[in-house]
Amino acid sequence: MGARELSTTLLEPRTRASRRIVFEDNGVCAHLFGSHQVHLAHIERHIPVTLVARGNEVWVQGEREEDVEDAVTVLRRLYDELERGVVVGREEVDAAVRLVRDRTGGGGEGRLFEVQLRTERRTVLPRSPAQARYLRALMAHELVFALGPAGTGKTYLAVAAAVAMLRQRRVDRVILSRPAVEAGERLGFLPGDLKEKVDPYLRPLYDALHDMLSDGRLQHRVESGQIEIAPLAFMRGRTLSNAFVILDEAQNTTPLQMKMFLTRLGENSRMVVTGDPSQVDLPPGTRSGLVDAVTRLRHLPGVGVVHFGREDVVRHPLVAAIIEAYDRPVPADDEGEAGSDRTRS
Repeated sequence: MGARELSTTLLEPRTRASRRIVFEDNGVCAHLFGSHQVHLAHIERHIPVTLVARGNEVWVQGEREEDVEDAVTVLRRLYDELERGVVVGREEVDAAVRLVRDRTGGGGEGRLFEVQLRTERRTVLPRSPAQARYLRALMAHELVFALGPAGTGKTYLAVAAAVAMLRQRRVDRVILSRPAVEAGERLGFLPGDLKEKVDPYLRPLYDALHDMLSDGRLQHRVESGQIEIAPLAFMRGRTLSNAFVILDEAQNTTPLQMKMFLTRLGENSRMVVTGDPSQVDLPPGTRSGLVDAVTRLRHLPGVGVVHFGREDVVRHPLVAAIIEAYDRPVPADDEGEAGSDRTRS
């Protein structure tokens, strides 16, 4: 056993609880606490407790027993992950807090990071309860829909799963696609040939791949056809067998385009369709193919649907606040005030 909970004491009855944990390996504790105990400070920012570490011991104090228990669980399970060889940094600490604090069972019992994706450059772990459900769905289903706002890891985790399966030789190739729908610009007015015009739409997919593979290995896999990145229009007429296929920004497909894409699914293949239904760039009155497909297919066997919310945003903390601000209606007085500011400027 790596950690022992030695005592449970009530200080100032009914108002303050305290726990003491002793860990066996001082070397592991150094990684658990972080440089200058930065990891403990990060836990304190997210859980209303006070953590005091001395050597290989940690005192956890808080106003509520539930908060103290959560902090103890975070520390104990991060310690277990470190013993298994997982590198723990700020992102992993944040993920542990999210998973343990989730009251819907996202953290579950047993291993904290139940599903891990190993790519050439890094091991990818879930950083929110929804991401944990998403990773389980990617392993279990042949077709997965992931819906939610930007910054929740929908595309990144899908690319990680694709690269992991390619390395394990569970698929022969990875195909990543996006609809080339303009958000305020026309493709015809952009400089360059067709590839140069389309590449900006596919850049997020390249960025994710660069995180998973070294430049040389990525270039080799692209040149050999093991990894293909192409606009949605290039999928027509193909049958995609032994492949992991990702359609990103799928809210910008029409129902006919979505049907075309989904019917490309071949033997021993998996498909992941990601998008944000609140960010549709289609002409007004055009139904999103993503919304249409989820409505039609969500109850079919072999199909998984995972919804992300702004609480699952794992980018800069300000991103979640921005999304929440845009979800709220703007009071009429504020609109008038903003307009008068523009007039004065």
